[in-house]
Amino acid sequence: MAAFSLRAEVTCSACREIYTDPVTLPCGHNFCLCCIGRHWDWQKGIEEDPSCPECMKTYRRRPELNRNLTLRNIAERFRPTDPEQECSGIFCTYCDSPVPAAKSCLHCEASLCDYHVREHSRAAEHVLTDPTASFGHRKCSEHMELLRYHCTEDGACICATGLQSGEHKEHKVETVNEASKKKKEKLWNILLQLSLSRREAEIRAQRLQECSRDVAQKAADETERVTALFRVIGERLEALEKRLLRDISWEQEKVSLQLNDLIQQLEIKKDELSGKIRHIEELCNMGDPLTVLRASESAFSEAEWGDYEERHLDREIISDTLLSGLAVIVTGMKEWWLYGQRAMDLVLDTNTAANDVLISPDLKTASFSKAKLYWPKTSARFGKSQALGCRGFSSGRRYWDVEGCGEWAVGVAYASIERHGSHSWIGFNDKSWGLCVWDSRYSVRHNNDVTDIAHGPSPGRIRISLDCEMGLLSFYELSEPIRHLHTFSASFTEPLHAAFWVGMADAWVRIIS
Repeated sequence: MAAFSLRAEVTCSACREIYTDPVTLPCGHNFCLCCIGRHWDWQKGIEEDPSCPECMKTYRRRPELNRNLTLRNIAERFRPTDPEQECSGIFCTYCDSPVPAAKSCLHCEASLCDYHVREHSRAAEHVLTDPTASFGHRKCSEHMELLRYHCTEDGACICATGLQSGEHKEHKVETVNEASKKKKEKLWNILLQLSLSRREAEIRAQRLQECSRDVAQKAADETERVTALFRVIGERLEALEKRLLRDISWEQEKVSLQLNDLIQQLEIKKDELSGKIRHIEELCNMGDPLTVLRASESAFSEAEWGDYEERHLDREIISDTLLSGLAVIVTGMKEWWLYGQRAMDLVLDTNTAANDVLISPDLKTASFSKAKLYWPKTSARFGKSQALGCRGFSSGRRYWDVEGCGEWAVGVAYASIERHGSHSWIGFNDKSWGLCVWDSRYSVRHNNDVTDIAHGPSPGRIRISLDCEMGLLSFYELSEPIRHLHTFSASFTEPLHAAFWVGMADAWVRIIS
């Protein structure tokens, strides 16, 4: 009972456990440092002043806490040596209160707390083990002795009598502690392998989760794109519908006016003819021959017919307007879908332009210069015929349009591309990708690997489409219809800059997006 009473004195009233790092409040009450800290954090959350959970004394601010070393030392004597023993549910046989057991004596078949372990017999037959409620399985069922040995041949645990007189007499045996130690070593190796396998599974699961999130994000992005696409299509179709209905209304009004004018002319002609008919009928009914003979025959002649043909609605014009409008919508939506909504407003970086490259004042055009320009010396300047764009891209989808004359090339390059020698040219190294117009033909090049494009260049624009996440660089000829020229697939490791090369003579290339 004394142990139970003392245990109550070393128990925190907040967490109902043995004190951990006990501190004393000014009011004299003791608590675990973490318990009183959590209590005051909770009070701060509900805007209350800090107080003692025991006597409810309130403080204007958190008081200074004094560690109670004496109480901590006493509490340590009541703290189990094994942190898990409190969860075992096994209590000391000799304590009146339910004190968790620290050890069990197989000889006495009793469980002991830390205090009674120190008071227990040290005799050899008093074998102490981890707390257990089952003592029978630790003794030989035949001789009722402790199982002290392990037969390596049969894998059985035996007592001393069984070792001397039983069937294991000639077998190789070892103590249960030695056997347990060896088995634990094997289990540790298995545990290590299982831990590595579990770690690998965690890594793979994490990658798959990242992939799943990436798929979900891309699906959401595509859903948004599709929704936006059809919203734009709907808006443009609605505008086209209004335009067509307006054109139909105008055409109807125009034809109706023409028909009404013709009808009025015919009504006038009909009245004239009716007058002539009445005059002739009167002459036919006259008895005076002189009057009949004197009547002018010119008054009886039929008037000439003008253009009184039927007028019809010009449905062909309506159809042409409809089809051309639909074609414009389809072409626009195709470009929107292929290249996204981000058209880049690029400018050239004069600090990279070679001394034979002239840059226009708006920084949009690079042209070959026969005269040396003497640009300021910079480490980023190319030795010959090239320049880069100012901005670098490492994420997102974007495009820009260019047009050129003569011999020229466009593409993308890392900022770390070489600046001098033939390996510095676009596509002649592993740090750039380019489309070249040379000798009236297209070709694409990367890492000095060149691929010719089947058809020759035609006047028009070139669109460069860059998708950094997907690692795609595509070139399109903006003809009618749009013609896909080539797509590079790569894993880009550095920010990409637009790259430009101009050959000799009158070559130039211009950014037009």
